[in-house]
Amino acid sequence: MRETLAPGEDSVAAMAAYYARRAAEYESVYAKPERQADLRQMEAELAAPFAGRRVLEIACGTGWWTPHAAREAADWLATDLNPETMAIAQAKALPPCVRFATADAYTLAEIAHEPPFSAAFAGCWWSHVPLQRLPGWLALLHSRLAPGARVVFLDNSYVQTSSTPLTRTDDACNTYQQRRLTDGSTHEVLKNFPTPEQAIAMLGPRARQPQWTAHTHYWVLQYELA
Repeated sequence: MRETLAPGEDSVAAMAAYYARRAAEYESVYAKPERQADLRQMEAELAAPFAGRRVLEIACGTGWWTPHAAREAADWLATDLNPETMAIAQAKALPPCVRFATADAYTLAEIAHEPPFSAAFAGCWWSHVPLQRLPGWLALLHSRLAPGARVVFLDNSYVQTSSTPLTRTDDACNTYQQRRLTDGSTHEVLKNFPTPEQAIAMLGPRARQPQWTAHTHYWVLQYELA
């Protein structure tokens, strides 16, 4: 079976369905031998930006990054749309500050009652947001954060010998991969790989002192909000 994920509104449900089906095998991507040095370095460094802060995590998925990032946080709200992936995250050994909520990353309506956060984190989410939706989504995220909040995004870099090949580019310059799951189904998944200049240009007027760290297989972008 082949499922196409287009960059319109319907892609939200389609992407959620894809990750629900992929939940049990999702973390196999972190077993690739060539990625281990990057992973260990990022895991060691990820907690420092969030020390003592009240943090909103977007699209936590199976929670690979959550135990590492939340180590020194005062409060950590991990959100995701999929109960299948969130169940895996909740079963992990987690710092006591971590709590979970089901929330649509594109609206955050389910957590509208939460007071402003002092930090935000998203691991491997940016690359799945259609380029035409990124400015609006970032403005939404920033609206849920207090002045002085720390924002950290972490995502994949494209490495020809390790990454799934790109198969097409649409009219909005989004790029796509064909992914095959162990159940035999194939899925076209939007996956963008920004340059530092492209990502920083998207951040909007509240972003201050953006810092881009390039690892071999991943990148990290940090900044503060005015």
